[in-house]
Amino acid sequence: MTEVNNLTAYSIDKKILRRISREILKKESAKGRFKKGDLSIVLVGQKRIKELNKRYRRKNRPTDVLAFEDKENLGEIVICPAEIKKNAKKFNSTFKKELNRVLIHGILHLLGYDHESGPKKAKIMEERQKYYLSKIQ
Repeated sequence: MTEVNNLTAYSIDKKILRRISREILKKESAKGRFKKGDLSIVLVGQKRIKELNKRYRRKNRPTDVLAFEDKENLGEIVICPAEIKKNAKKFNSTFKKELNRVLIHGILHLLGYDHESGPKKAKIMEERQKYYLSKIQ
């Protein structure tokens, strides 16, 4: 089950987030990368994600997405729509595409992909991310 909690004023289609999550988890399950349990997606403001980023990653700035593993569930993805909006403008993209990108990115982290542990693993994660983006755009 995927639970979505929007704690912001941004209008977000929760059904789309659930559908994307379900599709990725189904395909990754077939590859043996699926962890059982619930997935939680929380949308927060810049102040809250900055606090979380500082506390858990020691980076005193807001970010677009954080992923937290859970021993009993798949985990939690925390997304900041305000940062996504800034990134969409910066990368000449749309809000929807950036939201999809960070959601996919967070899910891949929860499934064990890691772009920060070397170039080979970063390339694998980037390829998976591009693959899923191409399927939903």
